[in-house]
Amino acid sequence: MDNPKNLDDYLAGLGISEADDDAPPPLLDPAASPVPLVAGEPDADPAALLDGFLKGLVGRIDPELQVNVSQDGMVVQAEIQGERASRLAGRDGRTLGAIEVLCYAVLSRQGHSELRVRVDAGGFRHRHAENLTRLAERLAVQVAKSGESHEMQPMPPSDRRVIHLALQEHPMVSTESVGEGSARRLIIRPRTDLVGG
Repeated sequence: MDNPKNLDDYLAGLGISEADDDAPPPLLDPAASPVPLVAGEPDADPAALLDGFLKGLVGRIDPELQVNVSQDGMVVQAEIQGERASRLAGRDGRTLGAIEVLCYAVLSRQGHSELRVRVDAGGFRHRHAENLTRLAERLAVQVAKSGESHEMQPMPPSDRRVIHLALQEHPMVSTESVGEGSARRLIIRPRTDLVGG
């Protein structure tokens, strides 16, 4: 596959096309690494499947990076570590998001579509969640003082969840998600259940 022309060609190169289910997944460049990007049998351990896939993918990007995969209930988590790991996050975590989509596709193709996938690189997601929590706390103070709601820009579900959790016990404000799809956003409102202050 010298010149992939569309998404199907790229996915086929990663071994996650719908083409031949019985054929072993191809390598993008057989000389680049002896580890295939997708390895394993259906019903294999999801953490092991994801570990094999990410080690193959990350090994092609930067052989110095390490991958640690674990499973906690219905969530398979992967941490990519190394000196340059945070570069994999991309702008606003978009590259990590794309890697998560590929990881989910790999697990889904192997019969694990019920699982959620979380991938972090160099602690990016942890730092991002801390920043969102601090933002939520600042906005909660502003909303409580002004008595007026604050509507945030559309954001991914994982970001909205961080803010909901950060403010769920707040005595002066509540949160609500409104809108549909990629336009879904969060509103921080003054609590209306406070009577007389």
